[in-house]
Amino acid sequence: MSSPTAADVLVQNLQNWGVEVIFGIPGDGINGIMEALRKVEDSLRFVQVRHEEAAAFMACAYAKYTGRLGVCLGTSGPGGIHLLNGLYDAKLDGQPVLAITGHHFHDLIDTHAQQDVDLDKLYMDVAVYNVRVMGPAHVAGVTNLACRTALARRGVAHINFPVDTQSMPVSSGTRSERNLKGHATTEVFARRAALPAESDVQHAADVLNRGKKVAILVGQGALRAEKEVVAAAEALGAPIIKALLGKACVPDDSPYTTGGIGLLGTRPSQEAMEECDTLLMIGTSFPYMEFLPKPGQARVVQIDLDPARIGLRCPVEVGLAGDSGACLRVLLPLVQRKEDRSFLEQAQKGMAEWWKLMEERGTRRDTPMKPQVVAWELGKRLDENAIVSCDSGTVATWFARQIPVRRGQMFSLSGTLATMANGMPYANAAQIAYPDRQCVAFVGDGAFTMLMGEFATAVKHKLPIKVVIIKNNALGQIKWEQMVMLGNPEFGCELQPIDFVAFARACGGNGFKIEDPEQCGDIIAQALATPGPVVIEAVVDPHEPPMPPKIKAKQALHFAESLAKGTPERMKIATTIAEDRVRELV
Repeated sequence: MSSPTAADVLVQNLQNWGVEVIFGIPGDGINGIMEALRKVEDSLRFVQVRHEEAAAFMACAYAKYTGRLGVCLGTSGPGGIHLLNGLYDAKLDGQPVLAITGHHFHDLIDTHAQQDVDLDKLYMDVAVYNVRVMGPAHVAGVTNLACRTALARRGVAHINFPVDTQSMPVSSGTRSERNLKGHATTEVFARRAALPAESDVQHAADVLNRGKKVAILVGQGALRAEKEVVAAAEALGAPIIKALLGKACVPDDSPYTTGGIGLLGTRPSQEAMEECDTLLMIGTSFPYMEFLPKPGQARVVQIDLDPARIGLRCPVEVGLAGDSGACLRVLLPLVQRKEDRSFLEQAQKGMAEWWKLMEERGTRRDTPMKPQVVAWELGKRLDENAIVSCDSGTVATWFARQIPVRRGQMFSLSGTLATMANGMPYANAAQIAYPDRQCVAFVGDGAFTMLMGEFATAVKHKLPIKVVIIKNNALGQIKWEQMVMLGNPEFGCELQPIDFVAFARACGGNGFKIEDPEQCGDIIAQALATPGPVVIEAVVDPHEPPMPPKIKAKQALHFAESLAKGTPERMKIATTIAEDRVRELV
């Protein structure tokens, strides 16, 4: 029997860490790794994608939806470069991902050879662990440390592997005298279990007990702590406000939640933030500090797994470093139940009115069809355990507001990086991780076209994803930011229309088109019930704005300035907004 190669050792150690799937594209810089993967294809699945960026997105989504290590693979030079955007998505959202890249021949590195890109240098910012393999005897140790570091530090690890070293027999490698065989622990891994000091927990309880109007802000770090979060809300009489990555932390039918926060949040959430005197932040470092209590307004307690993220957005009086659920379990026995429920009741009343408004927007029958209608009809028809992946852009507003989350469902998107093009790769990864669950991508036409080849990936791998494309033939978010944030006319945002139904069928999938809001629900139901990958092209009003929960005077002034300066279709835009506002007032 021949000696295992260095690439065989890499793959065997990945399997020891429980890796079952790797996303990537073959290339001559990783031929040795591809051969090692071929040998174990019955136990370790290689998922070929159409673009390495999608492979990194899929690894990030796999980590988000499963809590396990996501792995992606790219060849030397451009392959490794293409991975970077998806890897930054993982870095900024704190997801454990391992990127494996090739390099050309080890003894020609930095000699101006083909694809001579030092990817280990390029990855210095994105990776928490970053190494180039120096020989066959080096592989086992760095692979184990890469997996361990990515999981422990919830970040990106990177292994750069010269192509000739990949195929070298391990027996031929030179082991240094200090590198004793079997000296390092391999797949054993101790997850963080530390709890904050008792004095800090007591201090946090004291702050919360003294509060009269307590609000709770949760993020993705609280996704697995629903029971404890709800118990805290009940004891404190506090509304639960959800950062977008924490959308599925508490179902939207809970009497405690006021939904999202920020530009795509709800009015009751914003009002709770503006009026609270105490804020409990759980598993979030929500980046938009302008929506948090002003300095001096509220006393703040923050729980976060990463102590470095505590106190980034507003002054924090007490920081508790640790897992959200574990910290809450030691904190809750010290929290006194508040008899005054008026602050929570005020938020509940506001939410009842808010949901009436969302229903009104989601059931309109005028044409062109409103994007809210598509989201509303989709939300009503999702399976109880559906997984919904959203893209960045105006679609994130409809995703946040018009698709209520139910217990058992999962929702995610590119949170902190807010990159475009992640939605469909996320859905593909979710379908691979959960073959028996309904997996839906909710995307805009601009974002979809960036990586539209990944629909062919779904067809190739028989992934029955459903892709809902909100088609307005524009880069909508940028259009509105140009107008409302800067007061400039929109420029450069118009998109060439594409027949997405024809594209889906050309790839070997199915396609449906929706233009009439009266037929929207029925067509969505038909598409969701259709086997295999499906595209739903929903043609919507391009002039429908993603309105913030409260319009500031400066935003209104900038909008008026943009119209006066000559925004294209300015009369249609103004009329649409005026009609929307009149309907809501009536």
